Amino acid sequence: MDRAYWISWYNLPDEEREAYLAWLHGRYLPTVLERPGVLWAAHYASEDNVIPLGGGKGRVGHVRLDAVPAGDRFILIFGGEEAHVFADPSPHRFHAQLPEQDRKMLTMRTGERVNVMIEEARVYGPEAPEHGMAPSPCIQLGSFNSGSVEEEDEMLAWYAQWRLPSMKTLPGCVRVRKLVSVSGWAKHACFYEFASLEARNDHFVYYERANPEMEAWSKQVVRNTVHAPGSANVARRICLEVKK
Repeated sequence: MDRAYWISWYNLPDEEREAYLAWLHGRYLPTVLERPGVLWAAHYASEDNVIPLGGGKGRVGHVRLDAVPAGDRFILIFGGEEAHVFADPSPHRFHAQLPEQDRKMLTMRTGERVNVMIEEARVYGPEAPEHGMAPSPCIQLGSFNSGSVEEEDEMLAWYAQWRLPSMKTLPGCVRVRKLVSVSGWAKHACFYEFASLEARNDHFVYYERANPEMEAWSKQVVRNTVHAPGSANVARRICLEVKK
């Protein structure tokens, strides 16, 4: 199964975007998929004007823009059998070994931020039977750090006792994967999958209002996190490749 993830967030210059995307989808993704243990590749474009949870002003705090690379318009995710699939070679060394033409295309990425993460927990939603192993057409991907040991303990309990169980019956939900980091700035990530952007907006945005006690718990936990720039990203899939 896919239990490890190499995730890259980055931006692209408008004038070079089409050439880059043609190269990425046609050459780079198949090259990475040739590596043993890599199972799939999914490329996403982040949405603008995203409706935050609760429908009002966002409750998420972010790291200073000068503290970490701030790219977030594109999200590239590879799924693998386990973390060391992406360790021999590591992402940086893998890129350094590519032909000069490929390395030149990679320089088009700006503000790139990279994590290798493993799966802490997974739940399936009502839409799971309609989708395979690879991630769905719409995702919400939050990447963040927490503060004190007590805050991390509370977050652990919140995910296990409320957020993840509540997604099992949410209409439009395919799957949720709670991730923790092997390398990269963010220690945590939550990888929500929806059948469509409309399903996310129709069902996930306001779902806690029916349970004020749990909504209050969510606000408490989330306010103790510091998110990466742009997180939590809501994004649509623009390319998917699955190893045959």
